[in-house]
Amino acid sequence: MIAGETDAFERFVDHFRSKVFHYSWLMCGRPEDAEEVAQETLLKVFENFDQLRDPARVRAWVFRIAKNACLMQRRKSVFAPAHEVSLAELEPSAELTAGEPQPEATLLDSELRAVLDRIVAELPPAYRAVVLLRDLEELSTEETAQILDLGTDVVKTRLHRGRVAMRQKLDCYLHNRCLEDQPSPNPAPLSDRERAELLSVWRSAVAPGNRETAR
Repeated sequence: MIAGETDAFERFVDHFRSKVFHYSWLMCGRPEDAEEVAQETLLKVFENFDQLRDPARVRAWVFRIAKNACLMQRRKSVFAPAHEVSLAELEPSAELTAGEPQPEATLLDSELRAVLDRIVAELPPAYRAVVLLRDLEELSTEETAQILDLGTDVVKTRLHRGRVAMRQKLDCYLHNRCLEDQPSPNPAPLSDRERAELLSVWRSAVAPGNRETAR
């Protein structure tokens, strides 16, 4: 990954930019904010390659940076919601029966992803942050706890409650179409300026004098 070649840069950006955009869109609420967060996250990642001690944990490290960038973007965005849904407003009223068929199994994958994105976006932030990292990005409980500065027991509790709330909303969609069908956004292509900015920082991070540290 840190070899310095342009193709390594392109692979890294292509892989992580879309992931960070999707995470940030669901946390920040607007594609425009998510694109800013994705760019800021990649810049911070490249600027701080020397802080990555374990390359095997690069995904968790990138998402920790993305989380902080998203929090900063939400604070300064004029589009930040005036009211956040409280945990009590989405507290699950009943658990799913053990062995009950999962309603999402009846949806096509493409439709399911769009619907799940809408459902995740409506979760309160405490549940949403955990569900995004554990279920959508498939990070471990320990990695999620580290990124969010939470204990593993808290992560497990919020994940459980978030999943129950999601299933209830999905069941409502399947039976009553209580969510509008809207496709999930994709990030706009990198502009020449954005790409040049990222590539410049990447090359600085993996310059001959820095490569050994970055590895």
